[in-house]
Amino acid sequence: MDLPERALQTFCWAEKHPHLYPDDRILGSTVEILARTRQLKKPFDLEKFTVQASRSVIEAMARGFIRGGSFSLARKLLLIAKNNKRTLDPSIHAKFILELGKNPDKYKLVSTLLNELAEMDELNLSQQDCTAVMKVCIRLGKFEIVESLYNWFKESGRDISVVMYTTLIHSRYSEKNYREALAVVWEMEQLNCLFDLPAYRVVIKLCVALNDLSRAVRYFSRLKEAGFTPTYDIYRDIVMIYAASGRLAKCKDIRKEVEMAGFKLDKQTASLLSQMGIEDR
Repeated sequence: MDLPERALQTFCWAEKHPHLYPDDRILGSTVEILARTRQLKKPFDLEKFTVQASRSVIEAMARGFIRGGSFSLARKLLLIAKNNKRTLDPSIHAKFILELGKNPDKYKLVSTLLNELAEMDELNLSQQDCTAVMKVCIRLGKFEIVESLYNWFKESGRDISVVMYTTLIHSRYSEKNYREALAVVWEMEQLNCLFDLPAYRVVIKLCVALNDLSRAVRYFSRLKEAGFTPTYDIYRDIVMIYAASGRLAKCKDIRKEVEMAGFKLDKQTASLLSQMGIEDR
């Protein structure tokens, strides 16, 4: 709720009741909200705190700094913890990488954090954190790390979600390893993995890259049969692959469908259709 004063009042109240305190969950929650809202009193001795506090409380402060955008303090806390041989949960690094990955100016620090994550004895990431790190690695062009994280998670024996599969396909597509990406699609099919809209989007994009008209159309039909509404980029991909195959009648049909859906073709796509003799109505 972002109410640091209320949180601090509650902590002070709990502190006076022996059956409630000491409790690291209460302390950790208080520290996290204060760190997130930048309400920690100054000066604050991070070195002393890291030596004396429990692991859960240190992690709570790190999460607070990360969510609050205090990245320099978060990095300082992690370095102090490392120097004092305090082992923190890998999810802290994952969340830090996810937040920093939104800013291209922070990619150098992201690379450092990825290296530190790789050096950890026990990775133990949740599927959500693992997938989030994979997505950041795609933006950085670190496709080999995407593969390593996927293989590690698969070898852990846990079920792989459609989101992780989609991320892997997108990574291989981005690296132009189209056949390897298609192998993941077959694996999903064999496991009867239900596709969501992002999965259909990336698979159709992959089919277009492979110039595989029949597969692109098949997944486009499945998307609509599943009750999903095609996004503009899906429509554009289907128009482009029909155009590349010289299927003028189909291009006209899809163009009408695009207009009925309330979209307007971008200049490049419209120009291509115009060259083929398919003008606006």
